[in-house]
Amino acid sequence: MVTALLERNAMGWLIGRAEAVSNPEAAKQKALAKLRGCAQLDDPESLVVPILVDALLLVESLRGARHQITFIPELTQSVDALLRELTIIEKTQEWVAP
Repeated sequence: MVTALLERNAMGWLIGRAEAVSNPEAAKQKALAKLRGCAQLDDPESLVVPILVDALLLVESLRGARHQITFIPELTQSVDALLRELTIIEKTQEWVAP
């Protein structure tokens, strides 16, 4: 049920490209605030470790490369899965709070 609600709503917490470029420090703070919810996930490593691996591969593949990066969809899916779980936690806490 929560997942269905989240999928219907735009995830307004996403850091936009303009924000990341114009104010990277604020974008980092926004990302860190979101990631604090990882402590409440049942198995944070299962979501975070694949993202770290994908990010390392992304960085290495972009070093001087002019070819298209083939695993961007997987990285996007990994990030989306983590953020979806964190949003579920946040929304659940909002609904439980008095």
